[in-house]
Amino acid sequence: MASNVEFEDFVLARSPALLRSAYLLVGDRQLAEDLLQTSLTKAWFAWRRIQGDPEPYVRRILVTTSVSWWRKRWTHERPTATIPEPGRSEGVEWPADGGEVWVALGRLPRRQRAVVVLRYVEDRSLVETAELMGCSVGTVKSQCHQALAKLRADGPLAAEAIGASAEAHAESAVEDGRSRS
Repeated sequence: MASNVEFEDFVLARSPALLRSAYLLVGDRQLAEDLLQTSLTKAWFAWRRIQGDPEPYVRRILVTTSVSWWRKRWTHERPTATIPEPGRSEGVEWPADGGEVWVALGRLPRRQRAVVVLRYVEDRSLVETAELMGCSVGTVKSQCHQALAKLRADGPLAAEAIGASAEAHAESAVEDGRSRS
């Protein structure tokens, strides 16, 4: 039987990593903090029943809560004329603001974003990702394929990839010219 002290230790140790995942799932710092807090609250109620490593259980709560929020079309917050000062959470490294990859990731549908976050950012297997998302491995594969295709075709990322490819091609041509002389 797990105790409240064990729960507190878990929260202190794993919150930064869970918060990063939450941010990548919802794309907003404040919503990520809300998502993590809601998920940890749900985990606290089930804490005594969790056997073994609690992190997969909590991550599953995180993903399913995220999915239920976008299914309900979250409308509890209203936009304002002025943007508040962004909050900072200690011990959490946020992705660089304005990075093309993070912006492109934010343009993906939520389910595809969740697959990319779990598979490539958190380096989870297909089976783990499917379990966390509550779907089949085939669904994970197809969502992943569609997400990566969208990311490859994304305007700024595609231009960046074309530029890098052209640069690499030019470098190899220069080296070919040197080897011939």
